[in-house]
Amino acid sequence: MEDNVLLRVERLTKLFPIRGGIFQRPVGYVRAVENVSFTISRGETLGLVGESGCGKTTTGRSILRLIEPTSGKVYFNGIEITALRRKELAPLRREMQIIFQDPYGSLNPRMTIGDIIGEGLEIHKIARGKEKERRIMELLEVVGLPPAYIRRYPHEFSGGQRQRIGIARALAVNPKFVVCDEPVSALDVSIQSQIINLLKDLQRQFGLTYLFIAHDLSVVKHMSDKIAVMYLAKIVEYASTEELFSNPKHPYTLALMSAIPIPDPDVKKQRIVLQGDLPSPSNPPKGCRFNTRCPKVMDLCREVEPELKDIGKEHLVACHLWN
Repeated sequence: MEDNVLLRVERLTKLFPIRGGIFQRPVGYVRAVENVSFTISRGETLGLVGESGCGKTTTGRSILRLIEPTSGKVYFNGIEITALRRKELAPLRREMQIIFQDPYGSLNPRMTIGDIIGEGLEIHKIARGKEKERRIMELLEVVGLPPAYIRRYPHEFSGGQRQRIGIARALAVNPKFVVCDEPVSALDVSIQSQIINLLKDLQRQFGLTYLFIAHDLSVVKHMSDKIAVMYLAKIVEYASTEELFSNPKHPYTLALMSAIPIPDPDVKKQRIVLQGDLPSPSNPPKGCRFNTRCPKVMDLCREVEPELKDIGKEHLVACHLWN
């Protein structure tokens, strides 16, 4: 393991069984994540982007073992966490946290903000009593909320404030790695920039490493050092943010980028509109999974699945146009 690599994911796969019949036996599988591999260095942000249903969230939760992966390996700080039993995994939980997408559904409405943020401190035996209360107040200040809010309940806050509370909860146990699962997609545009800037400030302040999951490439560009583009359970392109935006290769990446709005009415941009719907992950197409919607499809694409290959500058693409 390289000294600077905090997280290494190797051929991660998650299949969900489709059950049927009287005995509810598996009759098929939803291929949510299939053979996904990448690394994230310490203090780095990897953006994982793709349209809804491509497997981004399942990837993040499988890495943390909130969902048990079907196969593959995940190494955190040199330790293979996929091989650990639940009791062995417990001490590592405080080093790996998640910020959930829905700021309304992720906070228990019956708990005060102090109880929500302080729960991790109690579980991991980090602080109790007055010390716990002091740390919770400090965390509220760090995320831009008044410490006096410690006695309030989630229904008293706006969506942006709730997401700040969710961030404070994730930071409470001093993690090294945080999965940001579409943390701004449920928020107003005016609030999104505040939360993104907060996450970047916290990363600099605490030396955090992020897996930033989103479907908006413009948000991912602002947050990420590297970007992995995911389509139908597989990574189709992977590169540094600068390289991906200056030299996109995969037709799916080009289509996603064409949808980014430009705040200038005089600039004319050609939009690439993909035809058809996303295929079912329980029955993916033969060959390249993008062949049913690709504007540059060839006969080879319908028969042979392309490998994710390096085309230079650590730029990986799974496309027969470049392999």
